[in-house]
Amino acid sequence: MTDALKRLSEEGVAIWLDDLSRKRITSGNLAELIDQQHVVGVTTNPSIFQKAISSGDGYEQQVADLAAREVTVEEAIRMITTADVRDAADILRPVFDATGGQDGRVSIEVDPRLAHNTRATVAEAKQLAWLVDRPNTLIKIPATRAGLPAITETIGNGISVNVTLIFSLERYREVMDAYVSGLEKAKAKGLDLSKIHSVASFFVSRVDTEIDKRIDALGTDEAKAARGKAGVANARLAYQAYEEVFSSARWQELDKAQANKQRPLWASTGVKDPAYKDTLYVDDLVAPNTVNTMPEATLFAAEDHGQITGNTIAGTYEQARAELDAVEKLGISYDEVVQLLEDEGVEKFEASWNDLLKSTEAELKRLAPSEG
Repeated sequence: MTDALKRLSEEGVAIWLDDLSRKRITSGNLAELIDQQHVVGVTTNPSIFQKAISSGDGYEQQVADLAAREVTVEEAIRMITTADVRDAADILRPVFDATGGQDGRVSIEVDPRLAHNTRATVAEAKQLAWLVDRPNTLIKIPATRAGLPAITETIGNGISVNVTLIFSLERYREVMDAYVSGLEKAKAKGLDLSKIHSVASFFVSRVDTEIDKRIDALGTDEAKAARGKAGVANARLAYQAYEEVFSSARWQELDKAQANKQRPLWASTGVKDPAYKDTLYVDDLVAPNTVNTMPEATLFAAEDHGQITGNTIAGTYEQARAELDAVEKLGISYDEVVQLLEDEGVEKFEASWNDLLKSTEAELKRLAPSEG
């Protein structure tokens, strides 16, 4: 067993777990991962909650109580998910305190059905922050067109945000701009900028999955040579954009007010293609002031045989640009791919949310008190 996870942390990569369930909380497993696997944060999404709650493990008593109160299925889901996030936040609180608020955070997502509604997203972000009521929460807002002004407004209200479903470099720059604009609003209101944090979740494996599918359809040797390179190249160029934005003159003004940089977070880091090493999106995306949120299988794979050899992003920008250009030369449109992935990402989370509504509604009916 190597201590690759310790080395990864020492390189400035915060290790977060991309999973949460009540069983993970109550069994002591989350505390154990923090203690032994260097985990310093947790991310959730509608798919994760759908899987956890539909398993039923540990939720029955709360669902029975909610059924007795005859709450709506939407309210039941909010009560269940915020309870898990609150408990996880309490477990991670010592990390939050030790890192000055940078880590020890748990993310919870706004209802994905609101992804194209700015005003409703802002209202939901406020409600979630109030419901969880922990300083070490991040509210997840998708990087849709409507999500951008919602990010600015939410940050401007002093609520920390995890921006999710980022696939394109252009959209990522818009996300950073939305964050900086939000901080400027918060500063104008006299809020303490040192207390406001954000991460930008840049998705990696899904880019390779979609581009590789198109490469395989072409079937040429030239095309095959480009397989499995676009996801990492895209993320590395995102880090280049991060370095540019957070060293700009505009940023310096906020830096003087003790604002925090919005860290890039590598999401979708579970490798989908068995032809690739299962630690690809960990080993090849090491750089200071980043977060890597991993499914449990990826976390243990990285611990067992991850190759952490120092910063693997510095000095790669020219090569990364060439790799994305090579994909374009094959006739595969980068812009089309990243827009498709954003649209599909929202649709997948909506589908998971709808499945969660159905399974929770069935449980509420099953556990409802009988008449009389």
